[in-house]
Amino acid sequence: MDGETFDTLKRPHLQVIGDMLRMPHALHDAAKARSHALSGARWVERMGVTATRTCEFIRVAAASAVLAVGLMLASAPQAWAARNCEVKFVSLEAAVEQGIGAYKSGFYSIALPALTCASQGGSFLGQYHLARLFADSASTYTDHRQAYELYRGIVEEHAATIDVDDDGRAPYVGQALTAYAGYWLHGLPEIGLQANPAQAAFFLQQAATFFRNHDAQFELAKLYLKGDGVREDHKRALNWLSVLTQEGHASAQAFLADLLWRGKIVPKDEQRALALITVAVENTPPHERIWIETIYQSIFCGTTVDLRRQTGPLVDSFREQYASRREQVPSDEHGSLGVPSRTCVGGEPVKIPQRDSRMAPGSNAPNASLTPSGMMGVRGQPRSK
Repeated sequence: MDGETFDTLKRPHLQVIGDMLRMPHALHDAAKARSHALSGARWVERMGVTATRTCEFIRVAAASAVLAVGLMLASAPQAWAARNCEVKFVSLEAAVEQGIGAYKSGFYSIALPALTCASQGGSFLGQYHLARLFADSASTYTDHRQAYELYRGIVEEHAATIDVDDDGRAPYVGQALTAYAGYWLHGLPEIGLQANPAQAAFFLQQAATFFRNHDAQFELAKLYLKGDGVREDHKRALNWLSVLTQEGHASAQAFLADLLWRGKIVPKDEQRALALITVAVENTPPHERIWIETIYQSIFCGTTVDLRRQTGPLVDSFREQYASRREQVPSDEHGSLGVPSRTCVGGEPVKIPQRDSRMAPGSNAPNASLTPSGMMGVRGQPRSK
């Protein structure tokens, strides 16, 4: 499919996201959000909107969006100047830089006021990283209600209109949409949001397809394996897992290694399972280490010394093929979570492979010039050329 055809097809679908998310009181009334979201999807299906009518609708929506953004940008400097932040910063850029730096270093008490100030001042990156902080279970300020609202705000404002190929904010929007889908998948009792796997699958499909988000593709693969919110489709699930494995996605590699070890869905292959989980552990970012290392421990302890020795060359081969080369958004890794010592049942120590120091950031990552100083603009404002 050529680029022009893909662009023609993707915009109506992304517009559906915008239609389904623009609900005035959704942040304070999750039940209404669910009802409107589902009715929006059914409306599109019932009405069978033609391509021409859809394009006309998009043009009107785009014109309205441009006007709204213009009004917002006109008032942004005054809004920032009058902002009564808990901590004073010389500029919006300073608040963003301090907030992101403190969050990545694990200094949440410093990150919170800086990111809050930046988000209120209109910083896209400030809003995104504030959502990450509130959604982070390792944070002392975990607040999923606020994380949900911030993620939803990002998706509502950008998902239907952003250029996924040329706008440096697109990977962040894709990640926000994936996180937002997670709340629909598991539910959020504190705001009355009930688990809705079908709705979550819809959002994950958009993030996986149009934003090409690897985490969304991985979550979608798991849904297809279980038939949760979608029709069970093992072939499609394994295709996603295979593609992600080749891209160096550690979670997909570990998940596939576990399937190979147990002989579930795929033929049992202990040697390949051991080789793949070894590479997965080396590729794993700190916040994913615990569960992936648990799979490694299970496989390692279930193999013989001879099998481990025989697997060495295959590990080297997999390491060359499946090393994590790129990140879709700049890493949010922060601090050290502390790795517990592990042993097999008989007392044999489990030596956990260390993350490969040869990895480099990249393939779907925003350009270095876009982080974070190149993306300091007010939300909705295109970055400077």
